[in-house]
This record gives sequence, structure tokens and C-alpha cells, in this order.
Amino acid sequence: MVFDLLRRKGQAEKPAGTSAPEQKISAAARVVALNTGAQAAWGPRDSVSLTRAAFLGNPIGHRAVKLIAEAAAALPMVLQSAEARYDRHPLLTLLARPNAAQTRAEMLEALFANLLLSGNAYLEAVAAEDGWPVELHVLRPDRMRVVPGADGWPIAYDYAVGAKTHRFALDPARPAICHLKSFHPLDDHYGLAPLQAAATAVEVHGAAARWSKSLLDNAAQPSGALVWTGSDGMGLMGDDQFRRLTEEIEANFQGARNAGRPMVLEGGLDWKPMGFSPSDMEFHRTKDSAAREIAQAFGVPPMLLGIPGDATYANYQEANRAFYRLTVLPLAARVAAKLSDWLMRFGLEVVELKPDLDQVQALSAEREAQWRRVAAADFLTEAEKRQLLGLPARMAETCEGHADE
Repeated sequence: MVFDLLRRKGQAEKPAGTSAPEQKISAAARVVALNTGAQAAWGPRDSVSLTRAAFLGNPIGHRAVKLIAEAAAALPMVLQSAEARYDRHPLLTLLARPNAAQTRAEMLEALFANLLLSGNAYLEAVAAEDGWPVELHVLRPDRMRVVPGADGWPIAYDYAVGAKTHRFALDPARPAICHLKSFHPLDDHYGLAPLQAAATAVEVHGAAARWSKSLLDNAAQPSGALVWTGSDGMGLMGDDQFRRLTEEIEANFQGARNAGRPMVLEGGLDWKPMGFSPSDMEFHRTKDSAAREIAQAFGVPPMLLGIPGDATYANYQEANRAFYRLTVLPLAARVAAKLSDWLMRFGLEVVELKPDLDQVQALSAEREAQWRRVAAADFLTEAEKRQLLGLPARMAETCEGHADE
């Protein structure tokens, strides 16, 4: 307002006949587009938002995570050292009943699911007076925060629930927290989840599903239309005629019992069939393509999820074998190795926890062929054969070791 008063005052003081104030206009202003068009709106990329969108609200992501987590948690595990395989061991006893609320399968399923959804999984060990863990608890990754030290390495973990925070000090000798994380090339403390790589596909799949729902709710195209031409060619129908025609259609041609019933049209009525346009049908292909990308990010063959249009594997059995060989077993072996290495710090001898491949039904044909080849190799000693099959050097199949004392 002050500038307007000054401008008017200056104009009033100018002598008569002078020109209006000069306006500066850019020569390129007329070619600058004021509207750049619609841009894609992407959602947040934090683990909580992605979990809600891809696991709680997306059937493909939900099934992929459940399929991997349940399969990995159900794998039989063996514990062995270089000399013998253990049948009874404190570590096996702990895993069989990790806590009062969960069984082995429930705890491992939660652990694998957290690793897939957030790229991080945290396991807390509750130790007894002698130092050996008596309980294992899975902690939520969204509540955990790594506390780095002066050199950048973690020195503690903060677990926040509401307004309360508990700090787990990192004891190198007996760490109370086992942090499992996926490889992340750009983060020193947290892992990269497959869900983050599939975030765009998850949003596209969700948008296509919402579009289909909106189409059904608001813009669903009817199977056809009755067009009234009339004798005068104006196409206008009286209120009584329109009401009578609508009631007749509802009474005689709608519902399951009238499906396929022929319609008799009076003079002036013409039937115009309708259908979905090619652009409408394209959304279905976009949704299937996004579903395949979600499955591929998690390492699940789309055939196992019932996604149409995938012919990578010849049959379901080959797809299931590839699923176990390429996705389930590497994940389970990595987690088992981390758990055994972590629990050995509590005073155990050097042992190795790993999946028992001989009890995996999907790999039975491969294992049978491998056993046959190794058994037929006469140039190998018995110890070399056992090593190739992943068996300990000693013939004894069980060892008391640290029996329940």
C-alpha cells in the first residue's frame, strides 16, 4: 500500500504530457509455460509407510513376504562342529522354545519378515545369572535406533516405545542385541529392504487397484444403452415413457434370473452396446506388470503367486525349486550363521547352525542326485565324501556336547 501511494504521488507530480511508467517485461516470458503438466505423486519411503502400503495393503507384497518368511522359518536346522553333529545342545534347546509367548517357527517368521520389510531385524537375548541366554525376543525395527560412537561404529541401541526409551549398551563380549541387516551400499548402520527397491511398483499396483475400484464405484460403463430417436428425430422422451421403460427394465431384464433374456424393443428404441476402451484395459496389464516387479524384488517366482503372463519356468515344481535355491536357502543360511556366531560369544564352542538340505522336500531330487554322484566317486575317501555332503568328519551322528546340565 505504501508503494502504491508513492507511485500515485510520483505520477501526480509529473508534468502533463509525460508518458506512463515504463514496465519491464522479459522477452522470453511469452514462451515460458506456466503449466508444466501433471507430475507423478510418490508416497513416503520410510519403512513404516512402505510396510503399511506393501504388506498391510497389498496382496502381492503380503503374500511374497509371508511365503518367504514361513518357508525359511519351517526349514529344519542342524547344529554341528567340524567333528560331530549335535543332537542335544543348549542352543537347540533355546531355539526350540525362545520365549514363553513364541515357538521357534513364530520367532523365526517374525525375524525373517522384519528383515524383508525393513532390511533390519533385531533379536534380544535375556541372559541368566551364569551368562547363558534363557530367552530370545524379536524387537520391532521401527522402534530401534543405532547409536554410533566417535569412530562411527555402534556403541548402543535405543529402543523407544511411546515416550520411554531403553538403551542396550553394546558389550563386544556378550552383546544383548543381535542386529541382522541386508546389504545397503549407502548406509553404514541400516540395511536395505527389498521392499524399498519395489516401492515404485507397489505404488503403481496400488494406484491401479484404486483406479479399478473407482471405476466400479463412480464410472463403471454399462453393458449398453437404449437410445430413443422418436418420430420427430429430437430424441426426447416424455417423463411417463421414461419412467415406464426404466421400471420395465428393472423388473424384466435385471438380476441373475434374467441373465441372457432377449429384449424386445418398441419403435424408436435402438440398443447401443458399450465396453471398456483400450486405455481402460491397459490398466489391468499395468497392474500385472507391477505385481511381477514386486515378486521379482523379493525373489519369488511370479508363478507361485498366481500372476498371469509369466512363463519363466516350465512348471510349478521348477519354480518352487528355484524359489528355495535362490531365495529361501540363502536367507536362512545367512541368518543361521549370524545367530550361531552371536550366541557363541556367550561361552559356547565353535559350532555352526545351518539348514538341513537333506530334509527340504523341494530339493529332494537334487540332493538324491548329489548323493549318488558322491557315492559313485571311488577316488574320494570317506572323509572327503562327507565333507562334500556337508556332514561332519566323525561318523557319530549325535553328540551330547553341552547337554542340558
